[in-house]
Amino acid sequence: MSGKETETRVHPSAVVEDGAELGVGCWIGPFCHIGPGVKLGDHVELKSHVVISGRTEIGAESVVFPFACIGEIPQDLKFRGEETRLEIGARARIREHVTMNTGTEGGGGLTRVGDDGLFMAGCHLAHDVRIGDRVIIVNNAALAGHCVLEDDVIIGGLSGVHQFVRIGQGAIVGAVTMVTHDVIPYGLVQAPRGELDGLNLVGLKRRGVGRSDITALRAAFQMLAQGEGAFQDRAKRLGEETESAYVRQIVEFVTGASDRSFLTPGTD
Repeated sequence: MSGKETETRVHPSAVVEDGAELGVGCWIGPFCHIGPGVKLGDHVELKSHVVISGRTEIGAESVVFPFACIGEIPQDLKFRGEETRLEIGARARIREHVTMNTGTEGGGGLTRVGDDGLFMAGCHLAHDVRIGDRVIIVNNAALAGHCVLEDDVIIGGLSGVHQFVRIGQGAIVGAVTMVTHDVIPYGLVQAPRGELDGLNLVGLKRRGVGRSDITALRAAFQMLAQGEGAFQDRAKRLGEETESAYVRQIVEFVTGASDRSFLTPGTD
């Protein structure tokens, strides 16, 4: 679909069920199926063979590639057919064979995906996940139910994230990694069993974070890794001593409520 079309077009082979809402300038490609509870924002493009079902909303200017299946019921045996939702933000890029499920009653009934995400071929977002803005999920990675990914997170290909895990803003998970613990903001996690191996320095520099903050983050990481006392105590002490907003963000993340333990430097 080129430019900013004002007319919504539906290929003759596509099925748009009664009750579906299509924004201005959408393109519904060949052999797509859109269920009655679906709402598409303006200028959404479905390439072909896309299935969107459930109570699903997709934000403006998003593009969904062939054979993606969006808004189906959760892969959770506790699900009993209750009405739950999936919300996807604007300008999402959802590639081939991606699956995203609606929420469950026990998880709040909502799966939410932010703006400007890139979801590469074959990745899976399970029920009740919360995904921030500018998140990248690489090919064949999978997020289990109730995960929280803050803004600017990158999940490497063929990786898995355990249910209820939180991953802080700007963190990066390397390819073929299993993440079973929470990851601090700007952390770098890699190795098959998910070891916290430093900071996402490349990402910080790309975002234009200043040298003084990067230096403060390095020092904070070392204190969390090698300081005296329990991990939570080290984090609280760090919050009392730092003047860096980035370091305070890590402290607030660590001291906040969580259903999982933390990946700590030098541990798996």
